[in-house]
Amino acid sequence: MKVFPFTLLVPNDKSVISEQIKLPHFYPYLHRHEEYQVTWVEEGEGMLIAGNNMLAFKPGDVFLIGGNVPHLFKSNPEYFIGNSGKVIKACSLYFNPEGIMSSVFDLPEMKCAKSFLQKNKNGIKIPKACTQQLADKLLAIHKSEGMELLFKFLELLDDFTTIKSAEPLCSANYSSNISETEGIRLSNIINYIMQNYKNVITLKDVSEIAFMTPQAFCRYFKKHTGRKFISFLNEVRINEACKNLILGKKSDCISLVAYSTGFNSITNFNRVFKSITGNSPKDYVNTYYRLSNSSHLF
Repeated sequence: MKVFPFTLLVPNDKSVISEQIKLPHFYPYLHRHEEYQVTWVEEGEGMLIAGNNMLAFKPGDVFLIGGNVPHLFKSNPEYFIGNSGKVIKACSLYFNPEGIMSSVFDLPEMKCAKSFLQKNKNGIKIPKACTQQLADKLLAIHKSEGMELLFKFLELLDDFTTIKSAEPLCSANYSSNISETEGIRLSNIINYIMQNYKNVITLKDVSEIAFMTPQAFCRYFKKHTGRKFISFLNEVRINEACKNLILGKKSDCISLVAYSTGFNSITNFNRVFKSITGNSPKDYVNTYYRLSNSSHLF
């Protein structure tokens, strides 16, 4: 297991760090760092775990992740298969308003940007209407140097302040104050669930991974994720099921997807699927293809 606190190597001549990566999969460990992170997913699919929340990501998504918020871009299982030909691509930006840039953020002209970051200290998912504009800015920053880079970064911050009704990455009462020991333990738990969700996972199994009694584990998991263990497990399974249903071509694909994502009965799968997505599996597939076909008309 990698060390949970993640230290970015900050060059002496830069206050804003940018990177563009192309890899078989995203960094596979839950981690955190002092810097805010802005990431545009160019290619790749999976699940973003941030603080006590979890949501799917796909190409085109842009996220702002708060400083010291534990996070993990968990690539889908197929990205870990050798010779799959799949890759992820992403462009990311890192900056610390309380570090080397603190004097900049203390300027009167930065009041709105500073207020925006404080209001969204745990991070947000950028609304779809704003993603392309911000993605273009991220690429421009990555290709810039010196004063030009700094000016473009300030323009990006200004764009952030115009965003309305963004989806928070974590609940309002989430606190990122988590010890290194707790972080490593939580990382072990989540990685175990993500790697074994297709199989039967009992409360006893996951409690042993955490070196806790089942009762203590339930309290611990709810405290740090905001979810009951079974709810988290079901969300992981349904996220994978949604993707597989769209890719399925056989008439019996719903039953195949149900069993391949860890459910032991179609009835239970249908019930859980509707409670999480608001639709039955059949309605979910029909709605997807109806919207997909409609988009080709324009």
